[in-house]
Amino acid sequence: MARTYSFEFFPPKDPAGEERLWAAMTALEPLSPDFISVTYGAGGSTRERTIRITEEITSRTHIPTVAHLTCVGSTRAELSEILGHYRDAGIKSILALRGDPTGGPTAPWIPTAGGFNHADELVALAAATGDFTIGVAAFPDGHPASHGNLEQDIDVLLHKEELGATFATTQFFFEVSHWKSLVEKLAARGSKLPIIPGILPVTNVKQLVRMAELGGTPIPSAIRERFALVEDQPESVKALGIEIATQMCRELLDAGAPGLHFYTMNSSTASREIYINLGIENR
Repeated sequence: MARTYSFEFFPPKDPAGEERLWAAMTALEPLSPDFISVTYGAGGSTRERTIRITEEITSRTHIPTVAHLTCVGSTRAELSEILGHYRDAGIKSILALRGDPTGGPTAPWIPTAGGFNHADELVALAAATGDFTIGVAAFPDGHPASHGNLEQDIDVLLHKEELGATFATTQFFFEVSHWKSLVEKLAARGSKLPIIPGILPVTNVKQLVRMAELGGTPIPSAIRERFALVEDQPESVKALGIEIATQMCRELLDAGAPGLHFYTMNSSTASREIYINLGIENR
């Protein structure tokens, strides 16, 4: 698999948000990303918007699109129907996820009647169609549901690979050593699954803390302290976020990362600046 550079967006909630998304998309398209992915909201709350926006990106740009698909709130039959929608819209890749419960990542998981309990079932369903490249999620800091049992996370990723997954993108993280450890443990078990690191360029400290708490991502004390010094200065926060993310990206690329996946928060500025810092904007 060639090294890939990609961006992630979330479905906007209103027309103003949709305008911001397309403005960001227009600004990032000249960077020639290898793919763009579009998320679901918690509890599958944005399913219809995700499907529509993903299909529109595919039709309006020349950028390959990876559509998120979760087990939340859908039966097996509905998931098969959504896969059919994606296929008919020319979407060739999906990210198969269990998804977060309606109450967020830490809420109890309640399966949908007639649906799936785990993402591996969704991987198998997508693989059975034969029409999709299938990605899955990976967690350098551990999946919230595994409670620190990283070997369990390895087992789960290996099983998804056996079922047909061909790449993984990670939850955002801050310790490059954690990504390296995950990759090394997988390789030691014979995995060929590329683990693409997910990068969050921090632009808002409160947003960072909230996202970290929801996803169970630890923020190293050194980084917390640096942001605490500037948290009331938006431009300084953004500059620091770009600096930290750029350094992480350099370390990851030097360590052989198969690409970089940027969580854009539907804004283009930070990701563009990191591209320029890395010298990959004209690749």
